[in-house]
Amino acid sequence: MSTPHISTEDSAASPILLEIEPSANNTNEATQNNNEQQPDTVDEDDESPYAPKKRKRTSKVWDDFKEVTLPDGTIKAECIYCKHRLTINKTGVTSHFLRHLKGCMRKQISDKGQKNISVTTTIVESETVNAVQNFKYDHGKIREILSHMIIVHELPFLFSEYEMFNLLMRTATPYYQKISRATMKKDCTTSYEIEKKKVMESLKDVNRVSVTTDLWKSDQKVSYMVVTCHYVDSSWNLQKRNLNFLDVPPPHNGVSICDVLNKCLVEWEIENKVWSITVDNASYNDVAVRMLKDKLSYKNNLPLGGKLFHVRCCAHILNLLVQDGLSEIQDIIFNVRESVKHIAASETRVNIFSEISKQLKLSSKKLVLDCCTRWNATFCMVSAALEFKDVFPRYAARDATYTFLPSEEDWKKLLNEASADEGSFIVEMVNKMKTKFDKYWGDSNLLISIATVLDPRNKMKLIEWCFPEIYSVGDTIEHISMVRETLHMLCNEYVEAHKTSVDSSNVQSETQRESSIGRSNLNGRGRVASESAFSVGGRIIDPHRASLGTDTVQILLCASDWLRAHYGMKKKSKFGSCGYACVDISTGDFNELDFELDYVHNELELDYVHNELEPNELKLKPNKLV
Repeated sequence: MSTPHISTEDSAASPILLEIEPSANNTNEATQNNNEQQPDTVDEDDESPYAPKKRKRTSKVWDDFKEVTLPDGTIKAECIYCKHRLTINKTGVTSHFLRHLKGCMRKQISDKGQKNISVTTTIVESETVNAVQNFKYDHGKIREILSHMIIVHELPFLFSEYEMFNLLMRTATPYYQKISRATMKKDCTTSYEIEKKKVMESLKDVNRVSVTTDLWKSDQKVSYMVVTCHYVDSSWNLQKRNLNFLDVPPPHNGVSICDVLNKCLVEWEIENKVWSITVDNASYNDVAVRMLKDKLSYKNNLPLGGKLFHVRCCAHILNLLVQDGLSEIQDIIFNVRESVKHIAASETRVNIFSEISKQLKLSSKKLVLDCCTRWNATFCMVSAALEFKDVFPRYAARDATYTFLPSEEDWKKLLNEASADEGSFIVEMVNKMKTKFDKYWGDSNLLISIATVLDPRNKMKLIEWCFPEIYSVGDTIEHISMVRETLHMLCNEYVEAHKTSVDSSNVQSETQRESSIGRSNLNGRGRVASESAFSVGGRIIDPHRASLGTDTVQILLCASDWLRAHYGMKKKSKFGSCGYACVDISTGDFNELDFELDYVHNELELDYVHNELEPNELKLKPNKLV
């Protein structure tokens, strides 16, 4: 018995499918009736090139029949399902073919898919089968999932036209239809609109949200502002969504930033739900947040009168503290950084450095090239260089062009082994960091204090123990009383909200009201956005996407964040969140390298495998930061 033919159907449930040509197996009765009166002629090879060409067959029935030649030379039409043979009329009439197809049981079985089963799959690898169901090829679903793949994995729209990809799909199913890049772009836009509606629906069930924002910059010198929303959903899970990735034309002052941010909040219908906004310490952000606070407070009451509305990025403040401290030894840091760059610039230099390391039997095999705006990356670079402090002088004796050798005193300072007189730079470092700390955190950070008290492991005990260690006696009493007063105000506000909910809806259960109030409190505790959306000095988008239109960039980046959350996937950057890459000198390839501090560095493998190729100059070009 022959294998049943799998029919091709459009999926009404798939929103991606816009228009697909119907196949033979999906031909309705009206189309068949029209074909009954349509004569066809046999398309045979002409013996003479001057003979008149005959018409090609246009009837859909020939998708289900094929010509066969019998031993006696008679040509008949054979059904591809039941192998029944019918006479081909000389006039080309196909009515008897259509009547046969209507009563062909094997074709009906094939159309219903009763002989074809498929296994439902997920992106999570599993050794067990989730479910077995009838299979029906759905080209609309293929287009939908392919658009998701293009967005999530940051592939070009042209990916759908790649020859090997189309060969793969035709190998998987012969009914796959090639998708053009123009259609794929439309499908990605459709996926963006669908996911946007889902995010808006989830935000309707949220009482409070926290917002973070930052500016990015592309290679085209186009500035973008990313707006990220943090909230707790109905299942008490902390969620993060990138709402917008907007083009912000100059000038970048507080007024323009406020207008763009307010427009975003109104578009997503969360202007009355904002609990706090986290920004870095740029002066225009202070103006923008102050103006936005006035706008929102004019229409509705902000929690605690807006005391917690403006939140400064803790990561940005910490980086400023350390950078001020490192300024005392900036000459040493400069020599170490330039030493790593000098060695990494040539395979020959790496070979020499590697041979010296092997002679000294050093266990470490990596050098790290940092980014000067990342203090923890600088720490990793210095720590790795200290492992080779005995290698650098020996390398300098073999390379006359190397002029960045740190002195013995410099290594002692990095190791904190300097004498009492030479160690005075530590005091200067601490003083500079203390000055910067008092500028931003001299007063009690009310938001962090409230978050500490709400932790059931700490409550007020940690505040009462910690504040006397930080502040004077008078300031300690003042700060503790401020925390207590703020907590009472917060409690009273939610009591009022609870009464309002009782008056407005008597049907709502007590548990539902308490759950809503509790989630509203937690929604204000959204943590700072990740390094991918919130940085110290701004961001530069992928160079491959810098040439795209601003609307397309927003569609791709926002939809990627939403779809990753939908599928439970985590983003793995090609060059890390700070534009670093692991460099394998033996091959010259850039490879991703995960790091505990969420940074990826340029690491130089010193175990160089010699080959017959001439030494090539390696150019390390991590993404520049604004």
